[in-house]
Parts: sequence; structure tokens; C-alpha cells
Amino acid sequence: MTGSEVSPSFRLAYVPGVTPTKWVRIWNERLPDVPLTLVPVSAATACDALRGGDADAGFVRLPVDRADLSAIPLYTETTVVVVPKDHLVTAADEVSAEDLADEIVLHPLDDTLDWEQRPGRPANQRPATTADAVELVAAGVGVLVVPQSLARLHHRRDLTYRPVSDAPASRVALSWPQDETTDLVEDFIGIVRGRTVNSSRGRRPDPDPAQPKGKRGETGGARRKPGAGKTAGKPAGKTGGKPTGKSAGKPSGKSPRGASGGSGGARGAKHGKPRRRS
Repeated sequence: MTGSEVSPSFRLAYVPGVTPTKWVRIWNERLPDVPLTLVPVSAATACDALRGGDADAGFVRLPVDRADLSAIPLYTETTVVVVPKDHLVTAADEVSAEDLADEIVLHPLDDTLDWEQRPGRPANQRPATTADAVELVAAGVGVLVVPQSLARLHHRRDLTYRPVSDAPASRVALSWPQDETTDLVEDFIGIVRGRTVNSSRGRRPDPDPAQPKGKRGETGGARRKPGAGKTAGKPAGKTGGKPTGKSAGKPSGKSPRGASGGSGGARGAKHGKPRRRS
């Protein structure tokens, strides 16, 4: 365990394009006594931040080195091409890499896509960041192919984007150091995976472990009671036609509902005995 046990806190790294708002909100609702600090990192430095202890866990872009990092893939993004609004590409709902063959396709140094062969023609220089590349697209220098979340992050009114059908996709994952799978990390994994507060896989079980057992016992008893009633009712229905002593006694208790004269006579005989003795 780490020093977080002494002073509980949780540091969550995230790469550009990832929006951790929903998970942070759930964390604050479930663990209000443990502050969560967001640590923005670049896609290239995210894994180093986890290894160096700058964050307890983080949203990163795959692949990661599984030798020392654990990772849970979360979702795969659509890849798009960012172009000026008056570009010919905007005439189509979707394009292919071949459609960009005559375009200058910018390749920033922080590119997150794993291309086997990049489309289009390369620029004379590689922009330092995706943000710089977006500025060059707006200036008419070229186009840019990125995950859709980055296109939204760097949105400009004079730019738009279209999906690229055959481009490689970027996958986002939750990652953390394998040797640092703390209770708080387990808590956050549960939140990201959608587990409820009372989930049996969470690390915070019911504070009274005897309580669920008692409930199970009560539930089991409730289930047995209807069963016993059904069992008692079945022999009554079956023995109604059998000439046994028990069945003979049972109809006498139900005779007031019927018009059985024999039952009434039996009662009359009991009241008539004292008259004979007198």
C-alpha cells in the first residue's frame, strides 16, 4: 500500500480528448472524504507519469507496455479529417484515405494514430502539437487526421471534420501501475466499469456482514411457508374422497356451510342424553 493510507487522496491523469467529468462526479458522490485531483498529461508522457508516481491511475491511449502497467480498454474513437468548411471533402458524409491522396496531410509530433502508411503528401515540417496543426489547417496549409475527440477539443468555427472510413482508430483505456493496485484504484475501476455502491465486486462491502445472512434466512423462511400451506392443502383435497378417520372428522367442521342433516343429528344426540337420564 502507499502513503495514501495516511492522507487519502487520488490523482487521476488524463490525455487530451478524454473528458473524465462523469467519473469524477460519481467519485465525489461515493467518496466525498477522498479528494480527487485531475492531472492533465500528453498522450506521449501519460505512461511515464504513471510509472513515476505522478498519478495513481489515468486515462491513456493504447497501446501501453503491459510489463508494468495494467490497462482496461474502454472505447474506440472514430477517426476524422479536419478541413476548412469550404473544402471539397465536406461534400461527402464520409471519406477514405485514398480521397486524401492529393492533400497535404499534417503529421504533428504528438500524433496518436498508428499508421502503416500515412495518406496524402507530407508537409515540409511536422507541427509540434495537434493544436499547432489545427492552426495550420485554418490557414489553408493542409488537412489533419485525428481522433474525433481531438477534433472537438480544438474546434474552430471556420473548420469542420468528416469520418475517415479506413483510417486506424485510437483506443482509450484506464491504466495504472501493476504494483500499485490500491484500494482507491479498485474503487475507481468499479466506478468506470459501472458497478453500483453495493456491488459484491467492490472493496466496500456491507458494514454488517451478518445482515445479509439474516435477510437470506428470512427470505428462505418466507419461501418455505407458502410451500407448507400448499402441502397441507393437497392432502385435504385428496383425502376428501377417502373413507379414513381423519377425513370423516374434517367434514364435521365444515358441515355448517352445507346442508348435512347427519351432522345436525349428531349434535342433537349429544344434547338429548341428559333427558334420558332424568
